[in-house]
Amino acid sequence: MYTASSSVSAPPRPQHRIVPAGGGPYLAPAPQAVRPRRWVAGTGTQPISGRIDLSGPQGAQLKIAIASVHRICPEFNPVQVLRRSGRSVLIVGTTGRTTAVAKCLLDHSPAWVERFQHEIASYRSFVRHRPPVRAPRLIAADPENCTLVIERMPGRAAALSRHPVEAPPRADVRAALGAIARLNAWRPPAGTFDAPLDYAARIARYHELGLFTDRDRDDLQKLLHGLAHAGGRQGMGQFCHGDALLSNVLLSPAGPVLVDWEHAGWYLPGYDLATLWAVLGDAPLARRQISQLAQQAGAASRDAFLVNLMIVLTREIRTYETAVQRTMKEAPPAGSVPVPTGALAPGEEQRLLLRRLHDDCAMARRAVRAAVGTR
Repeated sequence: MYTASSSVSAPPRPQHRIVPAGGGPYLAPAPQAVRPRRWVAGTGTQPISGRIDLSGPQGAQLKIAIASVHRICPEFNPVQVLRRSGRSVLIVGTTGRTTAVAKCLLDHSPAWVERFQHEIASYRSFVRHRPPVRAPRLIAADPENCTLVIERMPGRAAALSRHPVEAPPRADVRAALGAIARLNAWRPPAGTFDAPLDYAARIARYHELGLFTDRDRDDLQKLLHGLAHAGGRQGMGQFCHGDALLSNVLLSPAGPVLVDWEHAGWYLPGYDLATLWAVLGDAPLARRQISQLAQQAGAASRDAFLVNLMIVLTREIRTYETAVQRTMKEAPPAGSVPVPTGALAPGEEQRLLLRRLHDDCAMARRAVRAAVGTR
């Protein structure tokens, strides 16, 4: 995956962390020390206001987004900006007596447009074929302008970040895994959903980029070849959420709710489990449970999980390498801004996460080679 000469190499592991013998994707790694919350210059401790501000360039962008919502849902009354990024904006509002969320795409690059339209297609499919888990109800959608209005579901997110710094409560993880298991067992009608991930093409692409070694590519291709000839459920694939992060799971008294369906479709079995395993680096017990679930159906299930795990971990590494590089460019010169005692300097948490992801990739690689050796 990444050779020792990689430009983004992992710094030495802290001496206090102990790795038990035999740790790997089928065993829980040692728990890491809880990292302090990252401190970012200029943010302080005050929460960012969610009130709609229509002044300035960002306000003008919000006006355009709200206008696109009103074209498909005239009764939508915007109340608060729930989340905003360079890619999209989420606006909470009301439609009559219903609380709704409007999602508008801001970056209309072809890749983001395709992903947004896929999410709209998923919600439309759920109108005809209800999944076995709770999902927001579709209110209105415009694929051309990339605007979506859905019911706002009650509940709290199982995690507030992609990679939780602290291990989530076991009850929360158990509820999320239960919902994902029910979804993975669902068999929607043929032709309702496609396969968002071309495994052979993704492996070849990562190899061309230098993210997979020659042996990584060959080993993964061998596992894919074996899975293609596996009969039954493993050979047919599995319906997955595609982005099964705890931050995409809302916990409510009525049960878990899954949101953000832009990657939903058919994958090799265990893709959702691999996603959860990859982001729960500080929850060793949860990782052990996920690994047991991934291999309980036999060798084919195990091999599919390992292929998914290598692809997911590599994607995460690419994401956070880019984030570290961007943070270092935007960070003020060292020493120019004081960092509170016990806090992490800008980019340090991302570097720690990147180091852990490299370690996880090394474990997954060893497991893949062991699996190939048993074929």
